[in-house]
Amino acid sequence: MSLSKLYQSLIYSLLILLPLPALSAEWRGVIATEGRYYFEEGDFGQEQELASVMIEPEFFHSWDEHNLSLVFKPFYRWDSMDSERTHGDIRELMLQYIGDEWEVKAGIGKVFWGVAESQHLVDIINQTDFVENIDGEDKLGQPMVAISTERDWGLLSIFALPGFRERTFAGEEGRLRFPYVIDTDNPIYEDPDGKSRLDGAIRWSNWFGDWDIGVAHFSGTSREPQFVLDTSNPNNPTLRPVYVAIDQTSIDLQATKGAWLWKLEAMSRSGFEANRYSAAVGGFEYTFYGVTDSGADLGVIMEYQHDSRDILPGGFKQEDVLVGGFRLAMNDIPSTEVLLGYSYADNQQFINLEASRRLGDSWKLVIEGRWFEGIDENRPMDSIFYPLRNDDYLSITFERYF
Repeated sequence: MSLSKLYQSLIYSLLILLPLPALSAEWRGVIATEGRYYFEEGDFGQEQELASVMIEPEFFHSWDEHNLSLVFKPFYRWDSMDSERTHGDIRELMLQYIGDEWEVKAGIGKVFWGVAESQHLVDIINQTDFVENIDGEDKLGQPMVAISTERDWGLLSIFALPGFRERTFAGEEGRLRFPYVIDTDNPIYEDPDGKSRLDGAIRWSNWFGDWDIGVAHFSGTSREPQFVLDTSNPNNPTLRPVYVAIDQTSIDLQATKGAWLWKLEAMSRSGFEANRYSAAVGGFEYTFYGVTDSGADLGVIMEYQHDSRDILPGGFKQEDVLVGGFRLAMNDIPSTEVLLGYSYADNQQFINLEASRRLGDSWKLVIEGRWFEGIDENRPMDSIFYPLRNDDYLSITFERYF
């Protein structure tokens, strides 16, 4: 069954469960307009300015004293520069039943695992919507059936994941793109079942005093593609995504010790190489409370990223990454927040700025900036950020909630 037919079947199956009174239920959601300015022209003559409009409504209804519920969250963005960034998705279309001991979810949904700030190593259920934002925070909806139970010994969740979602990438006219166009129409799958392969995952989590722990195992198609160069058209070579089958075992830990928040994500994965490889990200966040008369809090973030491979997929040299940052929460009525991050590896730096502030009851201002520094033009394989070296940008987004 194709993914589009799977989506249609899920939608029809869930909507026939929707009683007529639910049609009058209220929707909520967000509409946003974004303006983005790149400080330099792109490597392939791309423009320095873009505008986009996004809408993400959400419908929710429950029955049986909230034991049965339905959530529907579609998404669409129009982009003035990149036709690939003009895209839509069903982020969620999930029917949920809560029983005395078991909870069952079926449909299209999103699941997040992890505790680290700079990298989400263990978060593997949903595919990254990379054309939406390169920070990895935006995810495509994943068809799934999930069963979970919470007992004295912890929370156990089991996932069946049909219908693989391929990663999105910037198009030929877009920014933050690879040197070659990604041929998303012709991916390569290691497994003969391709995107029809049934993936699965299981996770146990619990808390012990100040400690929160999660242990998970995933078996299925990797959400992170490799690439092969396709020169069948010598005048227009492209990169074809390659999706391999993997097994990944992971752990995430978080300890809250007063003003200290200690974090660790670690995983071991097979499939990309003959031998398993491992990776980890860990560190802390320390919060200084009440640093101003108005009661603002300042958090200091330090994390370290390590990967056991010497060479990453694509031939890039592996370097451990040191990450530092500051999180400022003004704790004021408009909920003003600022996050400034700095990553360093072998004299290469990545600076990330995210700031937001409510404007009245329904509006929100979001400012985002990305800067890539210290990348040697003569050593393109020493940094995965090399293709983005001229893509520093600043964006301003106005969000309207309804």
